[in-house]
Amino acid sequence: MSWTRRTLIGLVVCALLPLGAQGCGTGEAHGGAGAVSPSPVGKVLDDTDGTGRHLREVGKKDAPEVGVEVTPDTGGGWDVRLTLRHFRFSPAGARRKAVPGHGLANLFVDGRPVTRLRAPEYHLPPRLVPHGTHHVTARLYADDGTVWAVHGKPVESTADITASGAETAGR
Repeated sequence: MSWTRRTLIGLVVCALLPLGAQGCGTGEAHGGAGAVSPSPVGKVLDDTDGTGRHLREVGKKDAPEVGVEVTPDTGGGWDVRLTLRHFRFSPAGARRKAVPGHGLANLFVDGRPVTRLRAPEYHLPPRLVPHGTHHVTARLYADDGTVWAVHGKPVESTADITASGAETAGR
């Protein structure tokens, strides 16, 4: 009769684990590269950002925040500086799991992806910002690839810049 006791204990343990996240589920959560991690962090929405990544809705109180400032560099190009609140960059190779307030930022110019950031500063080469007005956007992502979101909108910030051509005159 000890096998029934072990079975009963196993069922109780699985029932007590939060949402089966510790391995009593079907294994779907451990899927391939495109799988979104199950996590008690926020709620993954059906909505996606412009790159097709699902939004991870979190409450406004402790949600990550980002600001972006772009200034011309005297040597050419533009210096991008992010200001962050309730957010820390994860190191390269971090586990593909959503952790509150951790992840990376993607930088976009006029909606085109430029780079992934794991630090708050980046030098934007002048070739990516030709003459005219442009929108530089920083968007925050969790380590599992989902986009941090509040009220169904990605956590991001955009700075408008105007390149006159003088930024590249010394090059």
